[in-house]
Amino acid sequence: MKYLIPAVLLSAATACNQPQEAAGIPKEGAKTDTVKVLVLSLDSAKKTISLPGELLPYENAQVRSKIQGYVRQLSVDIGSKVNKGQVLALIDAPEINTRVLELNEKVKAAMARYHASKDYFDRIALASKSDGVIAPLELERIKNQMMADSSEYNAAVLAAKSYRQVGNYLAIIAPYSGTITKRNVVVGSFVGNPADKPLFELENNGKLRLQVAVPEVYTNAALFNNTGELTTRSLPDKKFKAALVRKSGSISSDTRSELWEFEIPNTTGELKAGGYADVKLQFIRSGRSLTAPVSAIVTTQERKFVIKVTGNTVHWIDVRAGFNMGDKQELFGDIKAGDTLVVKANEELKDGTKIIARL
Repeated sequence: MKYLIPAVLLSAATACNQPQEAAGIPKEGAKTDTVKVLVLSLDSAKKTISLPGELLPYENAQVRSKIQGYVRQLSVDIGSKVNKGQVLALIDAPEINTRVLELNEKVKAAMARYHASKDYFDRIALASKSDGVIAPLELERIKNQMMADSSEYNAAVLAAKSYRQVGNYLAIIAPYSGTITKRNVVVGSFVGNPADKPLFELENNGKLRLQVAVPEVYTNAALFNNTGELTTRSLPDKKFKAALVRKSGSISSDTRSELWEFEIPNTTGELKAGGYADVKLQFIRSGRSLTAPVSAIVTTQERKFVIKVTGNTVHWIDVRAGFNMGDKQELFGDIKAGDTLVVKANEELKDGTKIIARL
């Protein structure tokens, strides 16, 4: 027992001293992570994409009859190649010919009255030169009659000419050279009603229009060589060049795209209007852009940002994406060439965190 009491006291004294010694040991400082970074630089932004396109005829006309009548003769059918001015069909409207003959006779009658009035006026005017022979009022009346007969004659000539022009519509002619793609009438069909189908549909496919809806992000970029390359389902082993000729100048609110139109020579007739094409377009920026690896960009539901390093402290910087070039992304925002960015950015690297940057 006499040895036990000093041992207990020694143990208690040792236990009392341990916290004080532990408190006197300095804590190790928080560890600073080393993070791989890159220096942002300017580069040429290029992007090649494939878009669907629609092939359309260069010209497409619905050929109708301007007057009512019956089809007397058809000169063409679907697939017929026609030239501008060629007669496609003849319309039979006997009342037109009868009306033309009637107006021609009225022209002759009006011309006879005018010539008689003019002859009479000329003789009266000659006689009026002798004082007291013809009263001035009588001379004026005869002159007015001659002028009225002259106007009636001119009106008859114009009416006959107008109706003869209507008679010319009895022949349906091609407005331009092309191919008949539809025929909706047969010999004997009654035509001329505005609600009826057209007699023919005529397409000029010597060259084709190619319409492509280009996404908004690319609409202000330059198209390389101002051309696109296309393939079609009917000719999958052949590639064709199409030249950009016009843009709609407006972004569609439905598709968020702008309609671009290309032209393609088609003298051989290989390409068919109405078909679809896969169009490969290469876009380039007119100037150099900031680009970074895709891994340097963080995308969340709320924002898209990069992590910029300034003085060993990280900062989240919001950015807008441009061209996605596979492993690289074009960037726009409050960043510039020479800025240091974290190569593999993530949300866990909070804004304001201290790091050691390593290139």
